[in-house]
Amino acid sequence: MPNGATEAKIFACGQSKELAEKIAITFGVPLGNVITSTYSDGEFQPSYEESIRGSRVFIIGSTHPGPENLMEMLLMIDAAKRASARHITAVLPYFGWARQDRKDKPRVPIAAKLVAKMLEVAGATRIITMDLHADQIQGFFEKPVDHLFASTIFLPYLKSLNLDNLTIASPDMGGSKRAYAYSKALASDVVICYKQRAKANVISHMELIGDVTGKNVVLVDDMVDTAGTLTKAADLMMEKGALSVRAICTHPILSGDAYNKIENSKLQELIVTDSIPLKQKSNKIRVLSCADLFAEVMHNVHYNKSISSKFLM
Repeated sequence: MPNGATEAKIFACGQSKELAEKIAITFGVPLGNVITSTYSDGEFQPSYEESIRGSRVFIIGSTHPGPENLMEMLLMIDAAKRASARHITAVLPYFGWARQDRKDKPRVPIAAKLVAKMLEVAGATRIITMDLHADQIQGFFEKPVDHLFASTIFLPYLKSLNLDNLTIASPDMGGSKRAYAYSKALASDVVICYKQRAKANVISHMELIGDVTGKNVVLVDDMVDTAGTLTKAADLMMEKGALSVRAICTHPILSGDAYNKIENSKLQELIVTDSIPLKQKSNKIRVLSCADLFAEVMHNVHYNKSISSKFLM
């Protein structure tokens, strides 16, 4: 490294340590040393155990709820700022609280905007994330945001399956843009599920717009939480004559009884990334790592190279 050049250092929040280790190996630097002390009441304090003065620091951690994951990221950023890091990049494979990106009824917060401001106030100078729940969340930041797409990971895998009569499906109206982008890349048809919710995570009604008879269907979504929408959509499509149904979901939140729903559904396969570590294994869940994608983008950011090739859609 030339004299005066900024050194790159990679650190991990606790919830993303396994992914961070893979990223560090691909990037070509050792994972930095952080020790977290915890008080008896649950309060915790991260500490960098090496100098980061003048360095470009990458802090890797998904901020999925509970709140301690976000709090850890904020404390890590603040500690790096106070330790005189030159650049602080928050690498958020999964940007949590993103479903609250607008006021959908009176007297509710816009949590995604609040989280964006908290990250900036803490000291983040750049954000790298993947498959935001809503693209416009990028506009909540005043700092540069690199919004990556997991399609760079999923499309090669889908093509390797060599599925005949392939049809891309969106499990709801909001995901139609994503489904059309995949269908364009794969030269396939598109169908859309129309759903109505009784309340959050509870579907009261679902209908299919389009024909799936004799088709191999791939559902595409940015996240899977309770898996209620995906499994209901898969069962509906099989009833309508589909040959098989797979699902691609970038972020495997998989809360509640999601694993049981997936095992008991007609989904042949659920394909996810390791943006969030799985709570348990399942024969129906295939994990494709996003480590190489993040490592390459981080490397190009550090050396001021273009990352446009990673924005497939």
